[in-house]
Amino acid sequence: MAHSKKYLQARAKVEQRKYELRAAVELVREIRYAKFDETVEVALRLGVDPRHADQMVRGTVVLPHGTGRSKRVLVVAAGDPAKEAQEAGADFVMAEEAIEKIQGGWLDFDAIVATPDMMRALSRLGKILGPRGLMPNPKAGKVEFRVDKTAIIHAPVGKVSFSADALEENARSLITAVLRARPASAKGKYVQSATMSSTMGPGVALDIAPLEAK
Repeated sequence: MAHSKKYLQARAKVEQRKYELRAAVELVREIRYAKFDETVEVALRLGVDPRHADQMVRGTVVLPHGTGRSKRVLVVAAGDPAKEAQEAGADFVMAEEAIEKIQGGWLDFDAIVATPDMMRALSRLGKILGPRGLMPNPKAGKVEFRVDKTAIIHAPVGKVSFSADALEENARSLITAVLRARPASAKGKYVQSATMSSTMGPGVALDIAPLEAK
């Protein structure tokens, strides 16, 4: 397969070695070249046989900084969760007053995240939010991962526009979740290899030994 000149220039900056997670994140962001906000993905090749049910690896993980898919996020929460949402950069943080605003026609957001204690109040807005696909989903903010038939897991961990800190924390959360999902029947080395890449960029090999040791 022929690659573009920009891809080859980016690949030339990637050394043939394993990079620690932070260094890999910084390199992936440095060598980006596409004009759009590329997705950053982590791929993990596992030492399992997906043909056997007891060696399937699947699960979900909440990424601390989301995936970058939603633009304007409304967090319906009170107390400490509300403070945490503000610190995390949520666009709108409200408690029960959000119900009245939405009933009044305010819909200036792309996604809603709500704490369990606020879900009952929000359920009254089903006829308004449901048709627009805005009802809070228990899986919102989570990334699902599942090993494919070639024993590889591919999962997004954010956008190249994310800060290096955010991408590192997201990737660490994903990798840790996959490590914890190791089947009891898996033998030998569990993670055979790991790479990080942007949508259009070359793969950067990851050294996840520090995470495996924890």
